[in-house]
Amino acid sequence: MKRVAVLTSGGDAPGMNAAIRAVVRTGLEVGFEVYGVENGYAGLIAGQFRPLGRRDVSEVMQWGGTFLGSARCEAFYEVSGRQEAIAQMEKHGIEALIVIGGNGSQTGSYALSQMGFPVVGVASTIDNDLAGTDVTIGVDTAINVALEAIDRLKVTASSHGRAFLVETMGRKCGYVALISGIAGGAEVVSIPEAELGPEEIAQAFREAYDRGKNHALAVIAEGATYNALKLMAYFEEHRESTGFAVRATILGHVQRGAAPTAADRLLATRLGEGAIRALARGEAGVLTGLRGNHVVTTPLEEVVNTAKPLDAELAELARIMAI
Repeated sequence: MKRVAVLTSGGDAPGMNAAIRAVVRTGLEVGFEVYGVENGYAGLIAGQFRPLGRRDVSEVMQWGGTFLGSARCEAFYEVSGRQEAIAQMEKHGIEALIVIGGNGSQTGSYALSQMGFPVVGVASTIDNDLAGTDVTIGVDTAINVALEAIDRLKVTASSHGRAFLVETMGRKCGYVALISGIAGGAEVVSIPEAELGPEEIAQAFREAYDRGKNHALAVIAEGATYNALKLMAYFEEHRESTGFAVRATILGHVQRGAAPTAADRLLATRLGEGAIRALARGEAGVLTGLRGNHVVTTPLEEVVNTAKPLDAELAELARIMAI
């Protein structure tokens, strides 16, 4: 019988618990013993393992966050830290590891696999910036949280004749901002992959005002050079440039803490199952992701060394819809 451990690492993403559930139940189905690692890589180094059975994951799928916990671990960046992690797994009879997380987490997965330990990653981050998958666990929920905020802000913006800046999370990836802006009917979207300066955003607001609109809205990715705070500083100095009084809302971590949508629960379940299936067929050193509605694996080396491009057609769609 193979003993497998699962951990969650990096920023929490809605759907992580559903992925853990799928790992546990599929693992038991194929005859594995499954152990949870508490507090990410830090818990791995500290040997914080606990057995997980069907009942341990029976009511977790609808929860946001991760019941196993997540923590930053500077020690894991060092070879000595990774050696201690492997020693702890060997001490507890762990033969393989599943890592649920984003870019930084999978960089850690790759580092472990390079040291000869079998690891399979599961693509989970609201940023949707991982190569090897069309979409990551958590991004659909993050977009829906942003969209709900946009819909509500448009109501108050219309009531008061204002323009709003809505800043979304996503680090250097503008996917959440772009999709939220398209679905929310924003007048303008600024993302790291297609940046707009304050003058261009002001012009978009002014054109909306001149067309007779009683409100305007811009969605700004947090990784843009001009984020919401920098734009507000600009508009304070150039109040006449927009036609509207401008307000800003920074969504921040509320996008990460929501209950996962149906799409994220299903994606997490499929990828968690896929990770176990990969191990069962002797595959390791790979990321489990979704491409064209098929669960696939991609070598971790390719994942960590490849930048995931944003769909240029979506950026063009955002521009057209704002006209």
